[in-house]
Amino acid sequence: MAHPSQLGFQDAASPLMEELLYFHDHALMVVFLISAFVLYIIVAMISAKLTDTLTSDSEEMEIIWTVLPALVLTLIALPSLRILYLMDEINDPHLTIKALGHQWYWSYEYADFDDLEFDAYMILTQDLVPGEFRLLETDSRMVIPFDSPIRLLITAEDVLHSWAVPALGLKMDAVPGRLNQTTFISARPGVFYGQCSEICGANHSFMPIVLEVVPLKDFINWTLFMKT
Repeated sequence: MAHPSQLGFQDAASPLMEELLYFHDHALMVVFLISAFVLYIIVAMISAKLTDTLTSDSEEMEIIWTVLPALVLTLIALPSLRILYLMDEINDPHLTIKALGHQWYWSYEYADFDDLEFDAYMILTQDLVPGEFRLLETDSRMVIPFDSPIRLLITAEDVLHSWAVPALGLKMDAVPGRLNQTTFISARPGVFYGQCSEICGANHSFMPIVLEVVPLKDFINWTLFMKT
């Protein structure tokens, strides 16, 4: 989860989020280099005495300021396209879960387990116990096994919602009448928090997401408990 006064991203909990962080750092360095270069040109133009009026008609200059931005865009586009393909890749998921957005809570259905479905409502502030986080805790958590490819099917019952867990690099719109899907793998056990990232009405800020990643044995025990 995010911390007070945090400026950077949350720590990566999935291979996809690690790739997104690497791409962010890569693009940020390109932005810094471009900004420094533009600043240098501005300072040079202000401080220098330009006497050659033919410089603005130089073919070499026109080639440089056309080719150089194209190379920069290519340098950014290639890693970006690679990540886009990785986000859409689905290879033999071990578990399929359907997340259904409502005004204003989430419900989950485990497609590989009969009759395993539940609603997840936000815990009110007055009902929190010490150690729980305000506006982030739910009465039921989405539980998945550690280090297993998970396919998530996302849709909505009423209006647009968005299922997002930043630590895993996940953000997918929940559209009524449409089924979107994404896959992810959690690289470490833990509890990860997210929220609806689409303004969906008066209680948009009160439909959090809690994802608990546990070892496979604990996940099996949890499924048996939920069925009883």
